[in-house]
Amino acid sequence: MVNKTPQVLTIAGMDSSGGAGVSADLKTFAAQGVYGANVIVALTAQNTMGVQQVSMTSPSIIHAQLKSVVDDLKIGAVKSGMLGDVPTVEAVAEFLQQADFGDYILDPVMVAKGGAHLLSDEAVVAIKSSLIPLATLITPNMPEAEVLSGSNITNHEDVMQSASKIQQLGVENVLLKGGHASGKDVYDYILLADGSHFWLKSSRVDTIRTHGTGDTISAAITARLALGDDMKKAIIYAKAYVDATIREGIDVGHGHGPLNHQARVADRHFPEVLENV
Repeated sequence: MVNKTPQVLTIAGMDSSGGAGVSADLKTFAAQGVYGANVIVALTAQNTMGVQQVSMTSPSIIHAQLKSVVDDLKIGAVKSGMLGDVPTVEAVAEFLQQADFGDYILDPVMVAKGGAHLLSDEAVVAIKSSLIPLATLITPNMPEAEVLSGSNITNHEDVMQSASKIQQLGVENVLLKGGHASGKDVYDYILLADGSHFWLKSSRVDTIRTHGTGDTISAAITARLALGDDMKKAIIYAKAYVDATIREGIDVGHGHGPLNHQARVADRHFPEVLENV
Protein backbone atom coordinates (compact mmCIF):
# COMPACT_ATOMS: atom_id res chain seq x y z
CA MET A 1 0.00 0.00 0.00
CA VAL A 2 3.04 2.29 0.07
CA ASN A 3 2.71 5.36 -2.19
CA LYS A 4 -0.74 4.42 -3.50
CA THR A 5 -2.10 7.89 -2.83
CA PRO A 6 -1.72 10.22 -5.88
CA GLN A 7 1.21 12.54 -5.17
CA VAL A 8 2.31 15.75 -6.90
CA LEU A 9 5.07 18.31 -6.43
CA THR A 10 5.30 22.08 -6.67
CA ILE A 11 8.63 23.87 -7.18
CA ALA A 12 8.07 27.55 -6.45
CA GLY A 13 8.41 30.45 -4.04
CA MET A 14 6.61 30.90 -0.74
CA ASP A 15 4.11 33.75 -0.43
CA SER A 16 4.04 34.93 3.20
CA SER A 17 0.43 36.10 2.84
CA GLY A 18 -0.69 32.68 1.61
CA GLY A 19 -2.32 33.71 -1.66
CA ALA A 20 0.14 32.64 -4.33
CA GLY A 21 3.13 30.41 -4.97
CA VAL A 22 3.53 27.23 -2.95
CA SER A 23 0.68 28.25 -0.62
CA ALA A 24 -1.82 28.41 -3.49
CA ASP A 25 -0.46 25.22 -5.02
CA LEU A 26 -0.81 23.15 -1.85
CA LYS A 27 -4.35 24.44 -1.26
CA THR A 28 -5.24 23.54 -4.83
CA PHE A 29 -3.71 20.08 -4.54
CA ALA A 30 -5.71 19.41 -1.39
CA ALA A 31 -8.91 20.60 -3.04
CA GLN A 32 -8.36 18.12 -5.88
CA GLY A 33 -7.74 15.22 -3.49
CA VAL A 34 -4.05 14.63 -4.13
CA TYR A 35 -1.07 14.77 -1.77
CA GLY A 36 1.18 17.76 -2.39
CA ALA A 37 4.91 18.00 -1.74
CA ASN A 38 6.87 21.22 -2.14
CA VAL A 39 10.35 22.46 -2.98
CA ILE A 40 10.89 26.07 -1.91
CA VAL A 41 13.11 28.08 -4.26
CA ALA A 42 12.49 31.49 -2.69
CA LEU A 43 11.07 33.13 0.42
CA THR A 44 9.11 36.30 -0.20
CA ALA A 45 7.83 39.03 2.04
CA GLN A 46 4.59 39.90 0.28
CA ASN A 47 0.92 40.56 0.75
CA THR A 48 -2.09 41.43 -1.38
CA MET A 49 -0.59 44.86 -2.11
CA GLY A 50 2.76 43.72 -3.48
CA VAL A 51 6.12 42.04 -2.98
CA GLN A 52 8.33 43.75 -0.43
CA GLN A 53 11.39 41.47 -0.41
CA VAL A 54 12.67 38.23 -1.95
CA SER A 55 15.36 35.88 -0.68
CA MET A 56 16.42 33.13 -3.10
CA THR A 57 17.22 29.60 -1.92
CA SER A 58 20.69 28.30 -2.73
CA PRO A 59 20.93 25.76 -5.58
CA SER A 60 22.42 23.20 -3.17
CA ILE A 61 19.34 23.36 -0.92
CA ILE A 62 17.04 23.20 -3.95
CA HIS A 63 18.86 20.07 -5.09
CA ALA A 64 18.69 18.57 -1.59
CA GLN A 65 14.93 19.21 -1.38
CA LEU A 66 14.36 17.61 -4.76
CA LYS A 67 16.45 14.58 -3.84
CA SER A 68 14.59 14.16 -0.54
CA VAL A 69 11.29 14.10 -2.42
CA VAL A 70 12.35 11.74 -5.18
CA ASP A 71 14.04 9.33 -2.73
CA ASP A 72 10.82 8.75 -0.81
CA LEU A 73 7.69 9.86 -2.66
CA LYS A 74 6.16 8.62 -5.90
CA ILE A 75 5.43 11.87 -7.72
CA GLY A 76 2.89 11.55 -10.53
CA ALA A 77 3.19 15.10 -11.88
CA VAL A 78 5.19 18.23 -11.08
CA LYS A 79 4.76 21.95 -11.65
CA SER A 80 7.11 24.88 -11.31
CA GLY A 81 6.15 28.47 -10.61
CA MET A 82 8.34 31.43 -9.72
CA LEU A 83 11.99 30.51 -10.25
CA GLY A 84 13.53 33.96 -10.15
CA ASP A 85 17.09 33.63 -11.40
CA VAL A 86 19.44 31.61 -13.60
CA PRO A 87 21.00 29.39 -10.89
CA THR A 88 17.53 28.32 -9.77
CA VAL A 89 16.39 27.56 -13.31
CA GLU A 90 19.54 25.56 -13.97
CA ALA A 91 19.23 23.61 -10.71
CA VAL A 92 15.62 22.67 -11.44
CA ALA A 93 16.33 21.79 -15.08
CA GLU A 94 19.25 19.57 -14.12
CA PHE A 95 17.20 17.59 -11.64
CA LEU A 96 14.16 17.26 -13.92
CA GLN A 97 16.42 15.69 -16.52
CA GLN A 98 17.63 13.11 -14.01
CA ALA A 99 14.45 12.21 -12.14
CA ASP A 100 11.08 10.87 -13.32
CA PHE A 101 8.40 13.13 -11.88
CA GLY A 102 5.82 12.38 -14.57
CA ASP A 103 4.20 15.24 -16.46
CA TYR A 104 5.91 18.60 -15.98
CA ILE A 105 3.75 21.75 -15.98
CA LEU A 106 5.71 24.99 -16.43
CA ASP A 107 4.09 28.21 -15.21
CA PRO A 108 6.56 30.90 -16.40
CA VAL A 109 5.91 33.38 -13.58
CA MET A 110 7.46 36.71 -14.55
CA VAL A 111 5.51 39.51 -12.88
CA ALA A 112 3.45 39.57 -9.67
CA LYS A 113 -0.09 41.00 -9.59
CA GLY A 114 1.25 44.11 -7.87
CA GLY A 115 3.78 44.70 -10.67
CA ALA A 116 6.98 43.34 -9.06
CA HIS A 117 9.30 41.54 -11.50
CA LEU A 118 9.86 37.97 -10.33
CA LEU A 119 12.09 36.70 -13.16
CA SER A 120 15.29 38.24 -14.46
CA ASP A 121 15.90 38.71 -18.19
CA GLU A 122 18.72 36.17 -18.04
CA ALA A 123 16.41 33.67 -16.37
CA VAL A 124 13.89 34.07 -19.19
CA VAL A 125 16.58 32.99 -21.64
CA ALA A 126 17.47 30.05 -19.39
CA ILE A 127 13.83 28.95 -19.17
CA LYS A 128 13.49 29.03 -22.94
CA SER A 129 16.59 26.92 -23.47
CA SER A 130 16.55 24.59 -20.44
CA LEU A 131 13.01 24.15 -19.11
CA ILE A 132 10.56 24.64 -21.97
CA PRO A 133 11.89 21.59 -23.88
CA LEU A 134 11.25 19.47 -20.76
CA ALA A 135 7.67 20.63 -20.22
CA THR A 136 4.52 18.70 -21.00
CA LEU A 137 2.53 21.94 -20.76
CA ILE A 138 3.36 25.63 -20.40
CA THR A 139 0.78 28.10 -19.06
CA PRO A 140 1.78 31.71 -19.89
CA ASN A 141 -0.52 34.69 -19.60
CA MET A 142 -0.55 37.18 -22.48
CA PRO A 143 2.38 39.38 -21.31
CA GLU A 144 4.47 36.26 -20.63
CA ALA A 145 3.54 34.81 -24.02
CA GLU A 146 4.68 38.02 -25.71
CA VAL A 147 8.08 37.73 -24.05
CA LEU A 148 8.46 34.03 -24.84
CA SER A 149 7.28 34.29 -28.46
CA GLY A 150 8.83 37.67 -29.21
CA SER A 151 5.59 38.95 -30.74
CA ASN A 152 2.85 41.38 -29.74
CA ILE A 153 -0.64 40.08 -28.99
CA THR A 154 -3.56 42.31 -29.92
CA ASN A 155 -6.16 39.85 -31.26
CA HIS A 156 -7.14 36.20 -31.42
CA GLU A 157 -4.97 35.53 -34.46
CA ASP A 158 -1.95 36.88 -32.57
CA VAL A 159 -2.78 34.56 -29.69
CA MET A 160 -2.74 31.52 -31.97
CA GLN A 161 0.51 32.55 -33.64
CA SER A 162 2.18 33.24 -30.30
CA ALA A 163 1.14 29.83 -28.95
CA SER A 164 2.54 28.16 -32.07
CA LYS A 165 5.88 29.97 -31.66
CA ILE A 166 6.08 28.89 -28.03
CA GLN A 167 5.32 25.29 -28.95
CA GLN A 168 8.16 25.43 -31.44
CA LEU A 169 10.53 26.07 -28.51
CA GLY A 170 10.03 22.41 -27.61
CA VAL A 171 7.06 22.21 -25.24
CA GLU A 172 4.35 19.67 -26.08
CA ASN A 173 1.22 21.63 -25.13
CA VAL A 174 0.44 25.33 -24.64
CA LEU A 175 -2.28 27.00 -22.58
CA LEU A 176 -2.24 30.73 -23.34
CA LYS A 177 -4.38 32.43 -20.72
CA GLY A 178 -6.52 35.35 -21.83
CA GLY A 179 -7.29 37.11 -18.57
CA HIS A 180 -5.18 40.16 -19.43
CA ALA A 181 -7.31 40.96 -22.51
CA SER A 182 -10.29 43.31 -22.29
CA GLY A 183 -13.96 42.45 -22.75
CA LYS A 184 -16.79 40.87 -20.81
CA ASP A 185 -15.60 37.36 -21.70
CA VAL A 186 -12.23 35.65 -21.22
CA TYR A 187 -10.83 33.50 -24.02
CA ASP A 188 -8.07 31.00 -23.21
CA TYR A 189 -6.36 29.26 -26.11
CA ILE A 190 -5.06 25.70 -25.97
CA LEU A 191 -2.70 24.15 -28.52
CA LEU A 192 -2.12 20.44 -27.97
CA ALA A 193 0.78 18.19 -28.89
CA ASP A 194 -1.13 16.46 -31.70
CA GLY A 195 -1.80 19.81 -33.43
CA SER A 196 -5.42 20.07 -32.32
CA HIS A 197 -6.52 23.30 -30.66
CA PHE A 198 -9.52 24.90 -29.00
CA TRP A 199 -10.66 27.92 -27.02
CA LEU A 200 -12.25 28.14 -23.59
CA LYS A 201 -14.75 30.96 -23.15
CA SER A 202 -15.87 32.12 -19.70
CA SER A 203 -17.53 35.23 -18.32
CA ARG A 204 -15.21 37.76 -16.71
CA VAL A 205 -15.75 38.44 -13.01
CA ASP A 206 -15.47 42.08 -11.95
CA THR A 207 -13.08 41.72 -9.01
CA ILE A 208 -9.51 42.44 -7.98
CA ARG A 209 -9.45 39.30 -5.81
CA THR A 210 -7.43 37.24 -8.29
CA HIS A 211 -4.09 36.83 -6.51
CA GLY A 212 -2.68 33.41 -7.38
CA THR A 213 -4.85 32.56 -10.40
CA GLY A 214 -1.89 31.48 -12.52
CA ASP A 215 -0.47 29.32 -9.76
CA THR A 216 -3.87 27.79 -9.11
CA ILE A 217 -4.76 26.77 -12.65
CA SER A 218 -1.36 25.20 -13.27
CA ALA A 219 -1.56 23.38 -9.93
CA ALA A 220 -5.06 22.13 -10.69
CA ILE A 221 -3.92 20.79 -14.06
CA THR A 222 -0.99 19.06 -12.35
CA ALA A 223 -3.33 17.41 -9.88
CA ARG A 224 -5.83 16.30 -12.49
CA LEU A 225 -3.09 14.74 -14.64
CA ALA A 226 -1.86 12.79 -11.62
CA LEU A 227 -5.43 11.59 -11.09
CA GLY A 228 -5.50 10.20 -14.64
CA ASP A 229 -7.22 12.91 -16.71
CA ASP A 230 -5.97 13.47 -20.23
CA MET A 231 -4.56 16.91 -21.01
CA LYS A 232 -7.75 18.40 -22.50
CA LYS A 233 -9.95 17.20 -19.66
CA ALA A 234 -7.43 18.37 -17.06
CA ILE A 235 -7.26 21.88 -18.54
CA ILE A 236 -11.05 22.25 -18.80
CA TYR A 237 -11.59 21.09 -15.22
CA ALA A 238 -8.79 23.31 -13.91
CA LYS A 239 -10.33 26.32 -15.65
CA ALA A 240 -13.68 25.53 -14.04
CA TYR A 241 -12.02 25.26 -10.63
CA VAL A 242 -10.27 28.62 -11.00
CA ASP A 243 -13.53 30.25 -12.09
CA ALA A 244 -15.19 28.83 -8.98
CA THR A 245 -12.45 30.16 -6.69
CA ILE A 246 -12.92 33.64 -8.17
CA ARG A 247 -16.73 33.70 -8.30
CA GLU A 248 -17.07 32.32 -4.77
CA GLY A 249 -14.55 34.89 -3.54
CA ILE A 250 -13.36 35.67 -0.03
CA ASP A 251 -12.60 39.03 1.57
CA VAL A 252 -8.91 38.98 2.58
CA GLY A 253 -6.40 41.84 2.45
CA HIS A 254 -6.49 45.38 1.10
CA GLY A 255 -5.21 44.78 -2.45
CA HIS A 256 -5.32 41.93 -5.00
CA GLY A 257 -6.97 39.45 -2.68
CA PRO A 258 -6.51 35.66 -2.78
CA LEU A 259 -8.82 33.06 -4.23
CA ASN A 260 -11.26 30.88 -2.34
CA HIS A 261 -9.63 27.47 -2.67
CA GLN A 262 -12.49 25.84 -0.78
CA ALA A 263 -14.94 26.68 -3.57
CA ARG A 264 -16.79 23.75 -5.10
CA VAL A 265 -16.95 23.33 -8.87
CA ALA A 266 -20.49 23.43 -10.24
CA ASP A 267 -21.83 23.04 -13.77
CA ARG A 268 -22.17 26.81 -14.08
CA HIS A 269 -18.41 27.20 -13.63
CA PHE A 270 -17.42 25.13 -16.66
CA PRO A 271 -16.20 27.17 -19.64
CA GLU A 272 -17.62 26.92 -23.12
CA VAL A 273 -15.36 24.91 -25.43
CA LEU A 274 -15.02 26.48 -28.89
CA GLU A 275 -13.19 25.43 -32.03
CA ASN A 276 -13.07 29.01 -33.34
CA VAL A 277 -13.72 32.51 -32.00
